[in-house]
Amino acid sequence: MSTDLAYRLYIDGVWTDSDGDELLEVRNPATEQVIGTVPQATVSDVARAIAAARRAFDEGPWPRMSPAERSAIMLKMAAAMERRLPEIIDLNIAEAGSIRPLAETIQVGIPLFHFRDMAERAMLAFPWEKPMMPFVGYGIGQGVIRREPQGVAALISAYNFPFFLSIMKLAPALASGCTVVLKPAPTTPLESLIIGEFADQAGLPPGVLNIVTGDIDAGQELTTSPAVDMVSFTGSDTVGRLVYGQAAPTLKKVVLELGGKSANIICDDADLDLAVPEVLTNFLTHSGQGCSLLTRTLVHESRHDELVGKIKAALDYVKIGDPADPATTMGPLISEAQRAKVEALIRVGQDEGARIAYGGGRPAGLDKGYFVEPTLFTDVDNSMKIAQTEFFGPVGVVIPFADDAEAVRLANDNPYGLAAGVRAKDPARAYELAKQLRAGTIIVNGGGGGLSPYAAFGGYKQSGLGREWGEHGLDEFLQTKTVAWGVAAG
Repeated sequence: MSTDLAYRLYIDGVWTDSDGDELLEVRNPATEQVIGTVPQATVSDVARAIAAARRAFDEGPWPRMSPAERSAIMLKMAAAMERRLPEIIDLNIAEAGSIRPLAETIQVGIPLFHFRDMAERAMLAFPWEKPMMPFVGYGIGQGVIRREPQGVAALISAYNFPFFLSIMKLAPALASGCTVVLKPAPTTPLESLIIGEFADQAGLPPGVLNIVTGDIDAGQELTTSPAVDMVSFTGSDTVGRLVYGQAAPTLKKVVLELGGKSANIICDDADLDLAVPEVLTNFLTHSGQGCSLLTRTLVHESRHDELVGKIKAALDYVKIGDPADPATTMGPLISEAQRAKVEALIRVGQDEGARIAYGGGRPAGLDKGYFVEPTLFTDVDNSMKIAQTEFFGPVGVVIPFADDAEAVRLANDNPYGLAAGVRAKDPARAYELAKQLRAGTIIVNGGGGGLSPYAAFGGYKQSGLGREWGEHGLDEFLQTKTVAWGVAAG
């Protein structure tokens, strides 16, 4: 992976310098080595990007093209990305710290599939204009229900799945006819800026896609500007509330995909040999840096000790290290700041009286990189901070329950509602439990449909507003308009 990547801002179809002179260094979180630099966009840079998107929407061809015409350009973008798939994967490993299997699938492979699917399905299957049945009122009339783009969309993504999040927002935005200002997280900007190259290669009209970096002030320019019609944000619930408030004075459409502390219910009749890999996957994937990971394991009290013993035995086989090493099964956290946050929460758990059954420190022999050991807490009460707060690190908690009713109560006793899981021998029992859980995605007996391009992804409660992915995600970027006309005079 090259260590001298240097991107500029992408505004109005042109790679351009920032008005300021500050540069952001992008570091490999496993080695702490600088792998690239990008400008720190100023508020005036972001304002230029918004103005370009506004012109492109109000005066340009993109929103006036047919869905088939937009689809053709998007498919060219998809082909350009697919040709450079190995390069994007390597960039994700170096920038986000993903192990290769994760980079090849969720981080890069799946979003490319979603992008192509959105381009094809938006052209062929979505009802952009639907006839309205004739009606009798003051005379006889009929009309159509039209679906039209929201306008200028600000897309603000997070650091943990940088390419995935950018593409999963960009695909429906472009398919709908919106124009876009995309702002990635400051720690992982390279995987978003590279998308500008694919837009160039596909012939995307100028101003349709603009990509800027920036800090809090740059983000606030996007969320408050009257020229922006909607905001799609992925990040913490703390920042999500700020985004919601900043968008309120101009009544922007807001889609928020926020945090989670998702519960995984393991019933008394569950096969623990199937449950254990799920438990590990859900607090070790990307070192626990995933909002929908099931990091709160609720297990029937009769199986608690057996499950904990199996988890501890399996954790002995986790290989921590540089994700560029094919033998590595868990990589680093994104930054020193994130590691400090995770370590502070581990100390809180100990202070609350929970017991560290495994891990809790830094792995031996890794002097460089932002690594934390896989950590498992037992003797956890659901009211503890470590059971209510998102770690965003490789930390899991195990909580016993007495019966199904208590399992549902504990699962729902949390401010978040992004995802949940249920494992039971009887699938009907599992489904009945799933129906009672207040979360946007429920995984029953390991079902893998959660990353389907046809799924609806989003949260209940403080996990967010709106839905992403598939037709539901496309719908968020569309306005509904009724056009009615008279057929005969009354």
